[in-house]
Amino acid sequence: MAKIKDIQVWSADLGNTKPYTIAFKTIDEVRNAFVEITLDNGTTGIGAGNPSEYVVGEDINQCLAALKEKNLEFLIGRDIRELNQLTFEIWKKFPANPSARAALDIALHDAFTKYLDIPLVKYLGQKFKKLPTSNTIGIKSIEETLKEAEEYIKRGFKVIKIKLGKDLDEDVERLMKLREKFGNGIVIRVDVNQGYNVHQTIELYGRVYDLNIELFEQPLPAHDIAEMKSLPKEVRNVIAADESLLTPADAIELIKPPRAAGIYNIKLMKCGGISQALKIADIAQHEDIDLFWGCNDESIVSITAALHAAYACANTKYIDLDGSFDLGKDIVKGGFVLKDGYMYCSDKPGLGVERI
Repeated sequence: MAKIKDIQVWSADLGNTKPYTIAFKTIDEVRNAFVEITLDNGTTGIGAGNPSEYVVGEDINQCLAALKEKNLEFLIGRDIRELNQLTFEIWKKFPANPSARAALDIALHDAFTKYLDIPLVKYLGQKFKKLPTSNTIGIKSIEETLKEAEEYIKRGFKVIKIKLGKDLDEDVERLMKLREKFGNGIVIRVDVNQGYNVHQTIELYGRVYDLNIELFEQPLPAHDIAEMKSLPKEVRNVIAADESLLTPADAIELIKPPRAAGIYNIKLMKCGGISQALKIADIAQHEDIDLFWGCNDESIVSITAALHAAYACANTKYIDLDGSFDLGKDIVKGGFVLKDGYMYCSDKPGLGVERI
């Protein structure tokens, strides 16, 4: 038996070497909350959380407040082998704090699979060994976009995600220049971050149709599910629901006919960790919806957790897990392996991360 002996919580600003702009804000600070669980046999498990307040209504201070010692006393003395019950209780206890839930959920999964001496992805059921991750370019001028894309391509990345959503004509021109300069040797995805209306979304799709854009992430406001469902079917098939998809309940709402999106973007920080992410993934699989795993600006800890969850789902098709690439520092090393733009899980127990 292995019981939870101690839980430590702290926060750190990991910094951002490349501040960037998306449709609704500029990101230059990366505060993450960390949770470390220690079992009575000395095994530890680590988790991390970084909420996007605009998306989930939780900021980092609310996340840390939820993780105060008195709120976590119910976990002390509990058997780590009760993993599913523990994650259920966390889900019930912190309904308004998905990133706090995620940090706890990830730490429990890490501790449990270290206790089993098996990588988390193996415990969950590994379906993939590697996939190429996109690297993201914020809203920038054409010149800056091309320069940053060239830098990523030189580093081995083959998939570029472009943030759009401020000016349709400029957005189209950026995409045309990208394809013109780099040809079909790269994959281009776009993320509009709720920046367009129905008319603009259809216009964008038509104007860049010949550019072979892989997918269009959340072009419409998150609450406009009816508007998403009103789009032509061929457009909906290549739309990835992101801000519209926070919970398994949202996943069910989006598949009610007509289906709002052919792709689900799952983020641990939106849904509250691995256990809830897998519920969304199951709903998607039964409806033949592809999975696209994303992230905020996050520590290697939670990026690795998302990668393990992604590679355990047969309907995973895309990953966008670049959230730790441009951090100024981190509190761990290890985790995933990145080679020529492809991400791999390590073969170490749990998440395979080590405190620095």
